[in-house]
Amino acid sequence: MATGARRDRGAVRRALTGWAFAGPATALVVGLSIFPAVWALFISRTKWNGITAPKDIGFDNYTRMAEDTDLHAAVWHTVVLVALFVPGSIVLGLLVAIALNQRIRFLGFYRTCIFVPYVASAAATGILASFVFNPQFGGANELLRRVGLPPQQFLESTSQAMLVVVLIAMWGQIGFVSVIYLAALQDVPAELKEAATVDGASRLRVFWHVVVPALRPVTLFTAVWQSITALQLFDLVYATTRGGPLNATQTVVYYVYELAFKSQRYGYGSAVAYGLFVFTMLLTLAMIWYSRAKRIEAF
Repeated sequence: MATGARRDRGAVRRALTGWAFAGPATALVVGLSIFPAVWALFISRTKWNGITAPKDIGFDNYTRMAEDTDLHAAVWHTVVLVALFVPGSIVLGLLVAIALNQRIRFLGFYRTCIFVPYVASAAATGILASFVFNPQFGGANELLRRVGLPPQQFLESTSQAMLVVVLIAMWGQIGFVSVIYLAALQDVPAELKEAATVDGASRLRVFWHVVVPALRPVTLFTAVWQSITALQLFDLVYATTRGGPLNATQTVVYYVYELAFKSQRYGYGSAVAYGLFVFTMLLTLAMIWYSRAKRIEAF
């Protein structure tokens, strides 16, 4: 009995010690993520301006989303952003990773230069890009003038602004994708590539039929990660265009910001935010289902 009691006290002591370390972090996660998410769910069922008492209106905010033309435009802009950003960042990240996987001088310096934009603040990146792409005195137009091309409006053009935002976002994310692919390339078995070369396959065929299939799990994981990144992109849009010109770069996340913090429509803004959350979750689950259906060990 005494031995069992000492064992129980030891288990309790170890549990308390573990919670002493994990408790503060757990409380921080609950306080800063889970609790606000649950609270926002209740707010989404109300009409509330942040000052007066909230009025319960059921699911009217969710049904209103089907008739909101501004939301539809923001959804379309978000779809365009995802469609351009995700494949572009994956392809460019893979090409950069292949280049950085070679035995060249100053390799560590090049890898550091590629990764620095990823760890830099998105707001700082957006402010810097605003100067680079300024139509009057920006470096981008100066370069175009030097090669004999006409200057462009870039972030001040309704047809060019989204493309420029995508380019800036890719510049900031290439480092992350490159690091992921660089690690995956070093794990591709050299025996497979050597066997394909001995069988007469060219370097391009070896890459396409040996390396690319081996990278499928990493590619799928990166596609999920980059899709979530694009759907949540806010700080870069805020620092460069603030949704303009003429709402040409207003994404769903930025539209939620406009609703909640400029129009004080907290209930409807929370409903739109939850709509984006549901879409993001369904897209992620669809990709996970695809990876398991195709037996791609990405998750």
